[in-house]
Amino acid sequence: MPPQATPAADAPRTQSDVLTIAQTDATRWLTMNRPAALNTFDPRLQRALRRAVDEAARDDTVRCVVLTGAGSAFSAGADIALGDVTPETRLAPRTEEELRMYYNPIIRTLRTMPKPAVAAVNGSTVGLGCALAMACDHVVAAESAWFSLGFAKVGLTLDAGASLLLGARIGIGRATRMAMLGTRVDAPTALDWGMVDEVVDDHALSTRTTALADELASGPTKAFAAIKHSLNAALLDRLDAALETEVHSQTRLVDAADFREGITAFAQRRPPKFLGH
Repeated sequence: MPPQATPAADAPRTQSDVLTIAQTDATRWLTMNRPAALNTFDPRLQRALRRAVDEAARDDTVRCVVLTGAGSAFSAGADIALGDVTPETRLAPRTEEELRMYYNPIIRTLRTMPKPAVAAVNGSTVGLGCALAMACDHVVAAESAWFSLGFAKVGLTLDAGASLLLGARIGIGRATRMAMLGTRVDAPTALDWGMVDEVVDDHALSTRTTALADELASGPTKAFAAIKHSLNAALLDRLDAALETEVHSQTRLVDAADFREGITAFAQRRPPKFLGH
C-alpha cells in the first residue's frame, strides 16, 4: 500500500470527492483526494482547498494544520489536460484566474496563518504540489517521495510562489537546476539540500506526522505565529512581488507555441520540439 499520512481512525471527518477534512484534537488534517489523478488540481480541488485552508486559518480550535495527499502522490500539480482546447483558444485568462483566485491565496494563507502548517509528503510532488509543500513550516517526507518542478518541460515558468519559496530553502543554484532541467530530487537528496526537514520510512509517515502535529498543536501558538511573522518579514518579504511576477510571466507563456507543443508532447508521450518563441 502506498505511504500516506492519515489522522486517527476515530477523527471526525468531512468527506468530499476531492478533499478529506478531519480533526484530531487541535490538528486539522487536509488530504487531497484525487488519487487516480495523482491529486492534480482540477477546479473542484482548487475551490475545496482554498476554502479549507481559509477555514483552518480562522478556526481557533485548530492549532496545527497538516496537508497531505491520498494514494501514491502528495500532488502532481495542476491538471494540465487541455481537453477540447483548440489552437485559437486563449488560456491566459483562465490561468490568471486560477493563480489569483486559488493557488496564490492558498500559498499566502499557508505562510501567514497564525499556526504551524505541516506537509506530509508521500510519493510524487511536482510543480504546484512542490510549491504547496515549500509553503509549509515543516516538511516530513516518506523515503519514497520525490520532488520535481516540471514547468519548463511543458514550456512554462514557476508559479504559486515556487520561485521564492523553493529558492529560500535550497538556494538559487539548485532551484535553477530544478526549474530549468526538471531535475527529479529524491527524498534523501531533498533532506541534504534543506528542501525537507525530515525523511522517514514509508510506513512511519503517518506516525511521525501525527507526533509532530501533536507537539506543535500543544505548543505556544501565539509564539509560533510571531515566529512565522518574523521569518516571513526577514526572509519572504517579497513573496507578494514574486507571486505577481509569476502571474505575468505564466500568462504570457500559456498562449505561446512552446506550451501547446509541450502539452501535446506530454499527452503523446514523446519529447517536445520547442521552437524557443
